[in-house]
Amino acid sequence: MHTLERTQFIPAPIERVWLYFSTPENLNALTPPEMHFEILGAPPAMYQGQLIAYRIRVAPSVRVRWLTEIRHVREGAFFVDEQRAGPYRLWYHEHHFTPVDGGVQMTDRVTYALRFGLLGDLVHALWVHRTLHRIFDYRRQAVSRLFNQT
Repeated sequence: MHTLERTQFIPAPIERVWLYFSTPENLNALTPPEMHFEILGAPPAMYQGQLIAYRIRVAPSVRVRWLTEIRHVREGAFFVDEQRAGPYRLWYHEHHFTPVDGGVQMTDRVTYALRFGLLGDLVHALWVHRTLHRIFDYRRQAVSRLFNQT
């Protein structure tokens, strides 16, 4: 089992931040282009129980389908997406939004596990760990660009 946690200050009101992150189609702008991220179906507004289907590139010439469910939602405060089908044995992604002076503190906490036991641990050490950090680094930069242009 692995955990990735990132916190970022966003200089914008909670209403604007929540609206952006609770709109599934905006996920594309937060994902590195080399992942060839594609939403296959999702209503425009997020809700508890919602299923969102994607297709992503996980390696050169390898694209997989990924299905997540919005498991929990507390309007304006947090939501959780959990993988139902996809490349991980477990993927549980918490998105927390806390109003602070001058904006919002956003925290992403991902708890995940790979398949294939020891082989999965090796793949994590050699590739997945770095890839996830690179994806969340890109996300940090994208959020800064989006919300600092007010």
